[in-house]
Amino acid sequence: MNKMKRLIIEVLALLLGIVYLLPVYIMIVNAFKDRAQMYDNVLALPDKFDFVFFKRAIEKMDYIKAFSNSLLIAVLSIGFIIILASMTAWMLVRTKHIISKIIFFTFIATMLIPFQAVMMPLMQFMGFISKNTIFQMLNTRFGLIYMYIGFGTSMAVFLFHGFIKGIPISLEEAATIDGCNKWKIFWNIIFPILKPTTVTVIILDLIWIWNDFLLPSLILSSKSLRTIPLSTFYFFGEFTIQWNMAMAGLVLTIIPVIIFYIFAQKHIIQGVTAGAVK
Repeated sequence: MNKMKRLIIEVLALLLGIVYLLPVYIMIVNAFKDRAQMYDNVLALPDKFDFVFFKRAIEKMDYIKAFSNSLLIAVLSIGFIIILASMTAWMLVRTKHIISKIIFFTFIATMLIPFQAVMMPLMQFMGFISKNTIFQMLNTRFGLIYMYIGFGTSMAVFLFHGFIKGIPISLEEAATIDGCNKWKIFWNIIFPILKPTTVTVIILDLIWIWNDFLLPSLILSSKSLRTIPLSTFYFFGEFTIQWNMAMAGLVLTIIPVIIFYIFAQKHIIQGVTAGAVK
């Protein structure tokens, strides 16, 4: 490849990167403007970088409460997904039976079904459970966590399954000879080896759960239970939209995920690659 072709490709890649980053730029610069400045020129830099709109957004969103709700839901959901999916994948790999293959391919098949296809039947079923049992699945954190576990387990089983296939079974046989039962083998030998895939599952699920709007909007109706994405929607009224406040709220929403992603992003490729190769 000559220098001219390489230069053209680099320029095109740079332009494409600018196009992708433009919405982020618009969101950040308009978070510092009042409505008059924003409507005057949405692409211009603000007259001054004043954080007053961030302060108002934090008060109106009840940011601390929303942050606590999002954090609690994400931590519990991801914790249960990792425990259940890693155990399931291990047993599916080590049990050489047609039923194990059917169960695994069922998990894979559920990954192909879009949430919108099961949204209405799911809400009707959860409403039925809430009315006829002691488990309140609607307008509770428990119900939302339960559904996140269900939707997130398939991908986690797929990743763990690929990684566990590369772990020599001789490790488990040696542990059995030393007197370990299944429980000890999993927690003392298998689970520590799964660290790269575990980190990958944590990162991918945290980004998904933290930014999810649709499922919490269907489940949570009480203001005290709102997650951060639901609180941001507070600025989009029926007749008016507080765009500058909404921009400040969106910046506050993505900051925690960006910070987490910067510190943990290298583990994503490492974990996915390890699972795919093995």
